[in-house]
Amino acid sequence: MSFNFTPFVRSHFVSRLRQHARYIDHAAAVQQGELVDLIETAALTEFGRRYDFSTIRTYEEFARRVPLHRYEDLRAEVMKMVGGKSDVLWPGVTRRFAQSSGTSDGRSKYIPVTETSLRRNHYRGATDAVCHYLNLNPDSRLFSGKGLILGGSFATELQAPGGVSVGDLSAHLIERVNPLVNLMRVPDKHIALMPDWEEKLPLLVEACARANVTSLSGVPSWMLTVLQRVLALRGARSIHEVWPNLEVFFHGGIAFAPYRTQYERICDPERMRYINNYNASEGFFAVQSSWETEAMLLLLDVGVFYEFIPIGQTDADTPDVLPAWEVSAGQTYELVITACNGLWRYRIGDTVTVEQTRPVKIRIAGRTRSFINAFGEELMEHNADTAITEAARATGATVANYHAAPLYATDDRRGRHQWIVAFNRQPDSLDRFAELLDQELQRANSDYQAKRAGNIFLDPPEVIAVAPEVFLSQLAATGRLGGQRKVPRLANDRNIIGQLLQLAHEQADT
Repeated sequence: MSFNFTPFVRSHFVSRLRQHARYIDHAAAVQQGELVDLIETAALTEFGRRYDFSTIRTYEEFARRVPLHRYEDLRAEVMKMVGGKSDVLWPGVTRRFAQSSGTSDGRSKYIPVTETSLRRNHYRGATDAVCHYLNLNPDSRLFSGKGLILGGSFATELQAPGGVSVGDLSAHLIERVNPLVNLMRVPDKHIALMPDWEEKLPLLVEACARANVTSLSGVPSWMLTVLQRVLALRGARSIHEVWPNLEVFFHGGIAFAPYRTQYERICDPERMRYINNYNASEGFFAVQSSWETEAMLLLLDVGVFYEFIPIGQTDADTPDVLPAWEVSAGQTYELVITACNGLWRYRIGDTVTVEQTRPVKIRIAGRTRSFINAFGEELMEHNADTAITEAARATGATVANYHAAPLYATDDRRGRHQWIVAFNRQPDSLDRFAELLDQELQRANSDYQAKRAGNIFLDPPEVIAVAPEVFLSQLAATGRLGGQRKVPRLANDRNIIGQLLQLAHEQADT
């Protein structure tokens, strides 16, 4: 039996709850204190001098003077930082960047990961998740074993000066983590940071299959693949046969709901708990703090200042913008952050629904644009448009309409994307069309490419050909036929694709 350190460290973690208690009655003071600190710290950067940060005294003045930004608005300045220039958006030279897909003008975006953001935000957010879990589970033996933490890798294709590294956020976090934490995690750093998943996965499984794992941390889709491989290696049906002390999965990155049933099949429901986190490349923003709801406590003192745009105004030229202390329960907003990584009034593309306000608790509602991110692939509409156009060109087809959605894993098959495509002219081979579509999606989107590598996490897409009338029928059935309305190209759920499949079946029977 491993020694249980949990009773000795519990008080250190749970003491953080006293600071979180301030969120109830002092949210405005806490958040304005964060904003003042951010402004003062960056006053002498290029960005700070441009907007004369040294003379800003209030949130209202900050909001009047500094415009809202999307990534495209900051790309040139971020690329200066990637090139080694100092004092651009944040003081000093930033040597780490999290790579992620999702912009309309390039394959990847590069999110600054400053030393300040690592210390004040990413690691503190992870600590806060543990803090609330220990508070919710007084009998926890979390620190009697090791945590299985999945990590990504560093990129090699971007040319950056010496000392500047680009890659998955998780790779940066693992590489820079306190050495003491490394003693409490599996696999070791060498395996965790391997870039080739085909090579890495069997080594990772072998390294953790015989360890005393008490917690899991990672993206649900990736973690499920690892657990299934562990079960196969050990010839077990339940993961608790392999790890009898496993007690919690700290998950984030994508929605957990589609995976819950699959986890419940391989985990003992009486022994397994799930903690929802809102951690992204741009920052660690919220943690689950109650068993009664999966809504997450917004972290107000982790180097981030939050603003919210009402969902109905996300496309307005001058939308209303509210600070955290002015949001309303039950409303959905686009999230805007100002953070210690140099992102100023940055629209990260997420929408959140506020469940309560004292303290503020939120649920992730989705993205502000058409997308699929069911498996961590961050597939955007412009990626899909580019890929389907090239696949049609190469196969002599013309596409009238299309829609794609995730199809989640079953016991005998991995997850994949399902495409409903209406052709005005059929491709010379539908199988060839699907193959080219897959290739072009990988070329257009590095996150999709990573999930498809080696057919480990994501199977090739499935393409179903239908008549163009199917899409018209869907619009008519939903009262949206006419004008410039169209069926959304991508969806992160199966509501629309279910309607299209049903209509296609009905039309085939007539």
